[in-house]
This record gives sequence, C-alpha cells and structure tokens, in this order.
Amino acid sequence: MPWLETHHPDLDAMYKTLSAELVLIINDAIAKRGHAWLALAGGRTPLPLYRALAEHALNWSAVTLVPTDERWVDFADSARNGRDLEQAFAAAHGVRVLKLAPDVLTGAPDAAFACAELAKYPQPFDLVLLGMGLDGHFASLFPGARELVRGLDLRSADDALVVEPNPRPADAPFARISLTLKRLLHAHIRWLLISGTPKLAVLARAKGQVSNDVLPISATLKDPNRKLEIHWSAH
Repeated sequence: MPWLETHHPDLDAMYKTLSAELVLIINDAIAKRGHAWLALAGGRTPLPLYRALAEHALNWSAVTLVPTDERWVDFADSARNGRDLEQAFAAAHGVRVLKLAPDVLTGAPDAAFACAELAKYPQPFDLVLLGMGLDGHFASLFPGARELVRGLDLRSADDALVVEPNPRPADAPFARISLTLKRLLHAHIRWLLISGTPKLAVLARAKGQVSNDVLPISATLKDPNRKLEIHWSAH
C-alpha cells in the first residue's frame, strides 16, 4: 500500500502530534543538511498547525518555506497564501517564506517568477504538506483545468505552472500558480492533511481511481518510492 493513514481523535490532537513531528523533521534536516526546506499547503485546516509550530524555539534562520500554490493577487490581498504563511509563522523569527509571485502584479498570470525562485532550491523538500479540496484537487491542480495534464506530467521540466481553475471557485475566483506534481514528489517526506467526513469519502474514491483527471489527488497516492502519510480528523 503506497500510503500510511492515521486518524486523529480531533484537530487539536492532530495539531499537537504533527507539530511535535515537524520539530523533529526540521531539526533533523538542519543537522544533516544545514537547512530545512518545506512546501506547505494553504487553506484554513493547516494554519493552526503552522502557528503551533512557529511557537517552538528552532533555528528558524535555517528554514525556508514555500506555499504549494498561490493565488494571482497582490501580496497585500488577504487571498494570498504566502501572506497567510508569513502571518502564521510571525513568531518564527528568521524564517524565510519564498514567494511564487511578485508583491505587485502588473500583467497576465506567469509562472516565470515562481520557477526562478524555486530554481534557487533544487534539493528535495524535507517535507511537503498537502491539503485537498472536496473536488479532489491539491495545490492548485484542479479537475477540469486545461493545465491539469501538464501539472501532473512526471516528465515535465517545470517546477511550477499557471493554472486557470474551471470553473473558478466562488470563494477564491483567481488564476493560480501551482507547484507541479513532479516537484511536489521530489521530497523526503510527504503528508496529506484533511479533516471532515466528506473529504475522507473523497479520498476513499481517489484510492480506487485509475485516471487522475477526475480526482487529481489520486496521483499523489501512486509514488512507488515513498509513501504518502495521510492525517485525518473528523472535526
């Protein structure tokens, strides 16, 4: 089985357990490689985990974070994932949050900025933490997007690409910059963090799915080299 699934009693218990594990992962990466490099999902579910982690006294100046995807809005906009990360890690003095788009946007969505920033860190992520939508998307690799095939292509040379969700989500109707599946699989440890019974049902469908275009999250379950660690809580 290419995944390991853990069900937690509640969100608070999940956050406590995972923040302690993240401390160990970060310290181990710094001890072995001098630096910790993490890709972190946006959204409401993981933000309390990030805030709990930021309270730990780590060598934050040796840690770089990057969102797994970004909305194509100015940095001052509350919809920006990187802005949420910076706020969640406000107590982690010295941490660096890599941006996937310029602070002020002046043109059409373009992944060149993100690819240039990611090229500065070609090494595997020490941890990738993914979320999942009820439509089975992860990062910003949405079912129905014309860019989905390219984003899931393991032969792609791209670290990031522009994605136009189709349809655009009503609560965040923006074009996106998303890390590609190939870049997200380039990691020592991969986690999927979800909550709620409906998402658990979506994940169950994805486990049996052959094609990745209906529920893209299924593509993350198929890496033969490293198990995906799934963490779920009902509430």
